[in-house]
Amino acid sequence: MSRNDLGTLLCGGDWEKAQPLAPFADEVLSFLSDLSALLMKTPAARPYPDVVTFAFFCRRAHLEQLRGQYQDALDNRLGRGLSFHIAPSNVPINFAYSLVAALLAGNACVVKASSQDFPQTRIVCAAMKQLLDDAHKALRDHVNVVIYPRERQDITEQLSAACDSRIIWGGDETVRRVRMATLMPHANEVTFPDRYSLLAIRAEAVLQMDDKKLEKAAQGFYNDTYLTDQNACTSPRLVYWLGEGETLAKAQDRFWNAVHRYASSRYLLEPVVAVDKLTAACRAALQLPGSRVVPMPDNLIVRIQLRELSGEIEENRCPGGFFLEYATDTLADLIPVVKRKYQTLSYLGLDKDELRRFVRDNRLAGIDRIAPVGATMDFSLTWDGIDLIRTLSRVIDAI
Repeated sequence: MSRNDLGTLLCGGDWEKAQPLAPFADEVLSFLSDLSALLMKTPAARPYPDVVTFAFFCRRAHLEQLRGQYQDALDNRLGRGLSFHIAPSNVPINFAYSLVAALLAGNACVVKASSQDFPQTRIVCAAMKQLLDDAHKALRDHVNVVIYPRERQDITEQLSAACDSRIIWGGDETVRRVRMATLMPHANEVTFPDRYSLLAIRAEAVLQMDDKKLEKAAQGFYNDTYLTDQNACTSPRLVYWLGEGETLAKAQDRFWNAVHRYASSRYLLEPVVAVDKLTAACRAALQLPGSRVVPMPDNLIVRIQLRELSGEIEENRCPGGFFLEYATDTLADLIPVVKRKYQTLSYLGLDKDELRRFVRDNRLAGIDRIAPVGATMDFSLTWDGIDLIRTLSRVIDAI
């Protein structure tokens, strides 16, 4: 198979010619800094908060801050070589973060972006191409984004056979399918399969908020969920309330009314999603004993109140504003149900160190990320408990 048969190249050059770089190489930081500046001044990017957030991540000051966190591990490392990325089909900007992480680790990158025609993909790739064709030609072979149909397993096989690291984002089925393509014996693999996330809220804290702080919390929750139709692995699906009695009831009403006010003028509920949510509510009523649908003004928010937590809750999900709710006065009820599939625990009115101790002291199999409401999608170089810089680079040992 020739290079011309490897899908559509949105930006990049000849990855076979690319050599490993040191982590946080100066030329990489310069490229990403210029990419940040270009995206910030691109009018087409402004309507897309995820593109703006990505541009903010790539600004020079933030990259230098990240480099400082790895200062003790940079002198004796190089990138592993060529990294091949399978980006998820339903989160438009994920491909760019995956590429940046591997590039910062010192690797050349071939990223399979989603075949869906996302404007965000076109905007970011156009900006990359402009820089790679001009001021940053030296990195052109390192920064490659391609699209091809998932049915083209032959392309996945060829790129897998050529890479030194493979990074797979997507559902469990995606991971199984891609793993049918053989890696070279020395190559490593990082997988980010299907995950489940939740939000923990202290009811009393909601009642103590003034209207401005409550609106900010509602906006953050909207960004965590509705912006991606809850398709992101970080999007909360279970809302775990800490509180009881009248305090709990008032806090729930106040929070959900604030979310409804914020979302109603911003989120377009497609008819097919509305039907799917009603179907999911009926399914939950059958599968989750004692559950009930909480009345809301319309179908924008569907709330399923749970009497108890069980291992089946993670299977009851639906995009577009479908939430399970559970209330108690302690975090302890999470202990028996948190499995490896659980990823992000977001919080409102709780202390992050308290939550980290809860996960560690109870030796939970899941929950790798703890983030305040509104920050669940903030990308980190440690993702799902995996340090991407160290995992995607190699140590040059000398004894």
